[in-house]
This record gives sequence, C-alpha cells and structure tokens, in this order.
Amino acid sequence: MAKYNFEFKKKVVLEYLDGKGGTPYLSKKYRLGSDSQLRKWINAYKAFGDEGLMRSRKQTKYSFEKKISVVESYLSSEISYQDLAIQEGITNPSMIANWVNRFRVAGPDALRPRRKGRKKTLDKPKIDNEPITQENSVVDTSAKHVKELEDELLKLRIENAFLKELRRLRLEDEVKMRERRSSSTASEENSN
Repeated sequence: MAKYNFEFKKKVVLEYLDGKGGTPYLSKKYRLGSDSQLRKWINAYKAFGDEGLMRSRKQTKYSFEKKISVVESYLSSEISYQDLAIQEGITNPSMIANWVNRFRVAGPDALRPRRKGRKKTLDKPKIDNEPITQENSVVDTSAKHVKELEDELLKLRIENAFLKELRRLRLEDEVKMRERRSSSTASEENSN
C-alpha cells in the first residue's frame, strides 16, 4: 500500500471539495487504486481538518475502558469503522478494526495494556545452582512420556471401537439389502 504525504492528500481532497471531480474520477487521475481511499481521506478531513490527513508520529494511548467502550459500540450497532472513528475522535479507523479482531479472538483481556519488548532477566531471583541428578530428569520425562502414550492409546481405542461399530452397521445394512432383494424377487415370481 502506497504512503501518500500530507500535501498530496490535501490537494486531492480540496479538488473534490471544490467540485473538480468525483471520487472515481480523482482516484483514476491520481492513480489511487480505488475511490474508497479517497473517501476515507475526505471523511477524515471533514471530521478532523488537516490533522485527519497527517500521519501521526506520536502514538496516542487509549485506556482499556475506552477500547472496550469503542468495541462494544461497534459490535452493538451497524456503524462502520470510519464513522465510529469520527464519532469517537480517533483518527485511525484501522485501529478500531484491530481492537475488534483482538477482542473476538481473545476476549477483553486482549485489549489490556501490556509491556512491550524483552523481559528483563536481571530482576529474576537467582536459583540454586545445584546440579539436577540424571535420575530425576529421566523419571520426570518418562512420566510425561507415559502420560502421552496413555492418551494416545485411549484415542486409538476409541477410534478402533468406532471403526468396529461402523463395520458392524455396514454389515447389517448389507444383510437387510440382501433380504429386500430376495423378498422383492420372490414377490415378483409369485405375481407371475
């Protein structure tokens, strides 16, 4: 997706607002790809002025409550991301789409603030450097391995029982089909 500078966006939007062409014409003239991009710029400019067209270098932090409120507004109404962003004073509608997707996948906790970057290792308490005996690790791994094997065995037993039952039902169906065929041929012979 191409990045357009502020001056370019404003020039195109002002041409539209001055009546020098519609969105399809101006989108083709300036090779925007689709007129939906231009419509977004127009809406942002009408709602926020010049600031709506600028790429913001500062990251606005929104509270957990604000995010939940916006997501609930979107989910409870049939409003577009663009219109909701304008209504809530958010200059980036795709941010709302991101919040909604995260909410749908992982629930409200996905919208909680979290620390970025690597975790600090210096703050961790030091662990005793006693060597772990080979026997303990073998037993732990072995117990874990046995549990995995037991789970797999249970799954295989269930699958085996299912396949046996399926086979039994198919054999019963075949027997019934043979009986029907033989009874239908017998009834045909009796009718002649």
